[in-house]
Amino acid sequence: MGFNRSTLFLIDQKEGFTLTFGHLVSMMNYARSTTLEAVEGLTIEELDFLVHDEANTIGMLLGHMAAVEKIYQIITFERRNPTEEEEEALGAGLELGEKGKAAFKGFPLEYYLGELQDVRENTFQKFHTLTDEWLFEQTNWWWNEQGNNYFKWFHVLEDELNHRGQIRMIKKIYSKEKSGLVK
Repeated sequence: MGFNRSTLFLIDQKEGFTLTFGHLVSMMNYARSTTLEAVEGLTIEELDFLVHDEANTIGMLLGHMAAVEKIYQIITFERRNPTEEEEEALGAGLELGEKGKAAFKGFPLEYYLGELQDVRENTFQKFHTLTDEWLFEQTNWWWNEQGNNYFKWFHVLEDELNHRGQIRMIKKIYSKEKSGLVK
């Protein structure tokens, strides 16, 4: 998933998207670019490293990012709640914890990058077909308050940024532990 650095720092119109979608896509591209930069070259050992028994691994966080985006595709594009089967299929990525530890272990970085790429391609394919007005459609949301599709996709973006920060922290701890600075 390559990004054009000459436009990466511009929140602007993007080819094939309406103006407002272009702005959202610009932000999503930047966030993904920084996530990919943070995980570049990680080994399976680094992806599976646990800071402590209740922590998430980098692999778990990458799996979570993909699962969150998939669930928001269902919620926003299909305008429905996920089925029990969909929740079960995405459960390890959404809940993390013990399910996540079991589901996201032993995979190379390419596995996670492929998942992230596939789900993002599906998101952007759908974005191409929607109007800016769709972003502002409101539904009942958290705490029985109104939320629009723009906010929902902003939340997908902010969730990735939050976990990217955790990934950077886990990498630092791993590096210090491997160099003997932390035990």
